[in-house]
Amino acid sequence: MKPKVLAIVGPTASGKSALGMALAERLQGEIVCMDSMQIYKRLDIGTAKPTKAEQEQIPHHLMDIAQPWQAYTVARYADDAKRVITQITARGRLPVLVGGTGFYLQALTQGLHLGGVRSDPKVRERLKASARDEQGKRRLHDRLRAVDPATAAKLHPNDITRVSRALEVYELTGVPISDQEQPVFESPFEFCLIGTVMDRQLLYRRINARVDIMIKDGLLGEVEALLAEGVPKDAQAMQGIGYKELLAVMTEQRTLADAVSDIKRNTRHYAKRQLTWFRRDEQIHWLNTAEDTAREQALSIAQAFLEGTK
Repeated sequence: MKPKVLAIVGPTASGKSALGMALAERLQGEIVCMDSMQIYKRLDIGTAKPTKAEQEQIPHHLMDIAQPWQAYTVARYADDAKRVITQITARGRLPVLVGGTGFYLQALTQGLHLGGVRSDPKVRERLKASARDEQGKRRLHDRLRAVDPATAAKLHPNDITRVSRALEVYELTGVPISDQEQPVFESPFEFCLIGTVMDRQLLYRRINARVDIMIKDGLLGEVEALLAEGVPKDAQAMQGIGYKELLAVMTEQRTLADAVSDIKRNTRHYAKRQLTWFRRDEQIHWLNTAEDTAREQALSIAQAFLEGTK
């Protein structure tokens, strides 16, 4: 019998963390972070990490495991998550995945089928933007040659679309696209997926309010501290929403008010993309977390899953 894993997924600011905490407490669970930004140390305010009190109340895993200057791939996450889930189940506890990074969930439930990796528009556009002239095209092709020489040998430097796609797959997965042939994947775990959702206008108001709180709590100072300790401006961690916009305040002389507006807009767009991603998964049980009964509904679904009746 496969170990059972509960996962709470959905768009940002939709109540995943609170629901995950409540279920972990009721079901003797431990939380496994499934957020591609919360894995970084010292990125606290802008990633809405659980408080220290919350982390002491319920054990949290895969949070603060990478330095902010390091790249962290979905392939590494899959390995780390499998190890932690196995350890939690060995203790007789329930692993509760909490987060909105769809690639991480896909790696655990469907495997890394590289040829079918969904595109990340942010990564794709950033790569293409770096190849606006001939020198940029050559640099981009050289980067591909360094990580995937087999694919680079087949592509001309002017073929920006395919060169960018190959680099995108490598950046998102840590595995060259030329190595995409894999056996049929069967997850070692059995999953119950619960999605958090609410009225879009309410979600957007929550996002805007959260950004205001982050700024009040010192997000700009957090970005300044990361730069002061030598984290490169182009580090993977610094491309997260909230961090890249405030970098522009310091490097491009944008106003803080403009940056805050950009953060809110970009976060709203990100939430929309997250919801679109997760809506494709028919295994997800969707709950309106704005309703008072959402936690009890989630608990009922989870208990039925653990008892093998759902």
